[in-house]
Amino acid sequence: MTIAIPPLARVPVDQRGITIGDFLVPIRLGERISPLLRHVVLVVLGALLIALTANISVPVPGSPVPVTGQTFAVLLVGGALGFRRGIAATLLYVVLGLFLPVYAEHRSGVATIASWDGHLVLGATGGYLVGFIVASAMVGRLAELGWDRRLGGAIAAMAIGNILIYVVGVPWLMAATGNDLSWGIAHGVTPFLVGDALKLALAAGAFPIAWWLVGRRPGER
Repeated sequence: MTIAIPPLARVPVDQRGITIGDFLVPIRLGERISPLLRHVVLVVLGALLIALTANISVPVPGSPVPVTGQTFAVLLVGGALGFRRGIAATLLYVVLGLFLPVYAEHRSGVATIASWDGHLVLGATGGYLVGFIVASAMVGRLAELGWDRRLGGAIAAMAIGNILIYVVGVPWLMAATGNDLSWGIAHGVTPFLVGDALKLALAAGAFPIAWWLVGRRPGER
């Protein structure tokens, strides 16, 4: 007996690598600027979106990790820009936060991620920042394969990205605070599940709608 495994790619070969971000720049403007400049503009806009949503934050009692809009922005940016540009946008955001107060709750500085004081000192929220880069890479790659063009695939891609943020963020949080797994889940996962489900649904729903709109624009495909 053989088991049929669904193909990872959801679009024809000639459409792989194309994301909704490729349609965000108007055609007339895109024809006047170089492809490199177009990519740079999208990356910068993606980083700014994450920075803006970072400061939509609500403190969580007993946890050093606040509820923010970052997860929504990271999933949106990764899916819209694809693998390379998604990584570049989230990495640019993380680098900006080393110098500017663009992390959650207006934090900044390398100590938010990690520092050295005779020994390695991890920042409690640093793992989530690193997780953003990993998540945007995965969601971006799945978007390039067409997962975001149908609601089911978009939900799956966003859920995978969201889980990856926790996979990196929670162990980092545990190491930074010296607490065990049960504490890490209680303070680094559970308070965010409802909000993340809402953000995931919004991000996942946006992509099929965006692709539908693109398909109705003559001369765009």
